[in-house]
Amino acid sequence: MSKVSVYNMEGNQVGEIELNDAVFGVEINEHLMHKAVVSQLANKRQGTQSAKTRSEVRGGGRKPWRQKGTGHARQGSTRAPQWTGGGVVFAPKPRDYSIKLNKKEKRAALKSAMASRVAENKFIVLDELKLDEIKTKKFQTVLQNLKVNKALVVMGEKNDNVILSARNIPGVHTALVNTINVYDILKYNTMIVTKEAVLAIEEVYA
Repeated sequence: MSKVSVYNMEGNQVGEIELNDAVFGVEINEHLMHKAVVSQLANKRQGTQSAKTRSEVRGGGRKPWRQKGTGHARQGSTRAPQWTGGGVVFAPKPRDYSIKLNKKEKRAALKSAMASRVAENKFIVLDELKLDEIKTKKFQTVLQNLKVNKALVVMGEKNDNVILSARNIPGVHTALVNTINVYDILKYNTMIVTKEAVLAIEEVYA
């Protein structure tokens, strides 16, 4: 089991914690992490875009001029794609973009992402994260104490003061143990996790 330091909100080391290798020490699988990110971004797409093909555009029923003798190129309809007001070639239609990922793949990808943060020393454990009021400046001070400016902050239980204090800081995102995902872990290059959240993650994913 690998050991990491535990810090307080002032940025001082107050102890150590052993991380479960079954969660934080797995072999990093970049292919699965890539699949998980592609799946997550694809599943966010609404798939509601739509444009009309030549068969759906209003008008253009009559042949604009006779086939031969005018000097013009032959035309069958004023609603063909090359005409202004014509239909769109291969027009996009509403469709489902979602990509399915198996449960085991999801878990393995998430473990890989967390293990990569531990391996790169971008995994910071806090003994606790509590604010007595909603104050962005106070949360900014905590980040400065930890020497971090872009981070995913994972909490064991919901704390509105922390969530609302962090909400307005660019490059910072808060999450609970049951809402963490591969995309966020990789996007916010440092993970700040409370001790309580580490134990909860190990309980769920070990």
